[in-house]
Amino acid sequence: MRRQRAIASENVRLRLIRKIDDFSAKNLVKCAVYASSIIFFFTLILIPPIAGILENIGKLKTIYYDPSLLTSANLAIINSFTMAFTVATLDLIAALPLAWFIVRSKMKIVNFIDVLVDIPFLIPTAALGYSSLLFWSSQDGISRIFGMETLIPPGFALVLLLHFAFSYPVIVRVMVGELLTYREVYEVAARTLGAQPFTAVRTITLPLLKPGIIVSFLLAFARSLSETGATVIAAGNFENGPVFIFKNIDKVGEGALVYVSSVLILASTIIFFLIKLLAPSLKFPIKRAFPSIERKLSSYEVVKFRDGATILVFLIIVVAPSLFIALPVLSALLDGTVNEMVAGSELWNVFWRSMLISYAVGSISTLMNVVFGLPAAVLIARRKLGRATSIFKALVSIPIIVPSIALGVSLKFFWGKYGFIPEFWVIVFSHTTITYTYFVESMSAAIEGIPVEMEDVAGTLGAKPFTIFRRITLPLTKYAVFSGAILVFTRALGETGAAKAVVRTKEFQTLPVLLVDWIINKRATSSQSALGIGLYIISAFLVLLALRFIIRERRR
Repeated sequence: MRRQRAIASENVRLRLIRKIDDFSAKNLVKCAVYASSIIFFFTLILIPPIAGILENIGKLKTIYYDPSLLTSANLAIINSFTMAFTVATLDLIAALPLAWFIVRSKMKIVNFIDVLVDIPFLIPTAALGYSSLLFWSSQDGISRIFGMETLIPPGFALVLLLHFAFSYPVIVRVMVGELLTYREVYEVAARTLGAQPFTAVRTITLPLLKPGIIVSFLLAFARSLSETGATVIAAGNFENGPVFIFKNIDKVGEGALVYVSSVLILASTIIFFLIKLLAPSLKFPIKRAFPSIERKLSSYEVVKFRDGATILVFLIIVVAPSLFIALPVLSALLDGTVNEMVAGSELWNVFWRSMLISYAVGSISTLMNVVFGLPAAVLIARRKLGRATSIFKALVSIPIIVPSIALGVSLKFFWGKYGFIPEFWVIVFSHTTITYTYFVESMSAAIEGIPVEMEDVAGTLGAKPFTIFRRITLPLTKYAVFSGAILVFTRALGETGAAKAVVRTKEFQTLPVLLVDWIINKRATSSQSALGIGLYIISAFLVLLALRFIIRERRR
């Protein structure tokens, strides 16, 4: 009987697949799928933030009536780009040697260092900001070694160290991938002809790796420009664009918010595309070889010193501040804060509600991006829009470029005029907008890696579009789908800026916004804040671990 039910169920499944196959062969259905993806992008991702700013552009003039506020806003905008350029440059200088060490070194410690690189990825940025604040600025952190109350107080320097810590792994991962696919033929040939290793790397390897260097610089630049929650925690009196908006969103008129948001959106978009357009044509400035100097720089002792210094910088500035949160969390577990949490005080009831909202928002926005982002990725990868594909791809990149809180402000203006849309869904739309690019870019890259001839041959042999997708395209990219979904989910889970901008009531505060509020406004004790951060990290880690386990099992 059970076998008959299983056979009947399988027959129903096969009939359903056949019907979907038949539908997928119809041009009208194919057009509808791609059209829905394009409509989704323009109506939910691209137009709302642009329209939100344009509809309120007339309010810009109000800021000119307050010269001090205008001066503060301009300084904050300048600070944003100064910080982003500085961090991206320092990241590139410090992370490239570590990527080189991971790929080229034969030492046993390489695998351990490679694992440590991912630690900042596993810690939500708000948690990383609090951990860095305690490590650099509290009496219980590194200050104790020097007998000082505060080694690095909140402000520009602390924000710089914080941004360096969370953007550093991005460059390492990009450059490790570039170095793994790089063929050493030309470098080996140059060394065979007598070039010193340093000369060969400087004149051959780095120019060939230039596309990866540009991409990693842009990612670090965008990451620094966009981060809000962690920056607010470490900022002190320092203000960049996101901090200015975060602190003043409920204090100043809409004119100031429109001004800062529009300038950040416009300037970041222009700078991003200028770098992307002009950087490939830049040449490395020095082509001459300096045999005596470069022989010394290629010596065993110098290489060992470089590797040691690189690892030391990585451990002190990236790893130690990231892991330091474990100490206050352990203290919170021992001082009775856990009992208070278990007892269910109002503070912790709000905490659990915010966590539930964060996971619900992250899950829904991930699902929406997968459903509507997958056809968009196919459109880009297979250039189905013809010459317009490049334009569409550039437009898709915009949400990742723009500071998230500036994007959130524009979305608040747009969705706020539709009072019938529940606040929860406004939060979902904002998180979907911010994370859309991550999934589409990763999936389009994966699909581009599949030879189009494989799909063409299957079509020639009579396979229908849905059959080609589920038998060829999806099996070859399903791990990219899972990885892209995880990336979107974790990004949505840790988003602070956009959530702060669009939330109108405390009833729908996401967890990152709540924790930042606890810390900077001292609405919770240090033990409560530490325990909340610890629970946030543990829950995010367990979810990531579960998703990774699912991926591994499916791979088997």
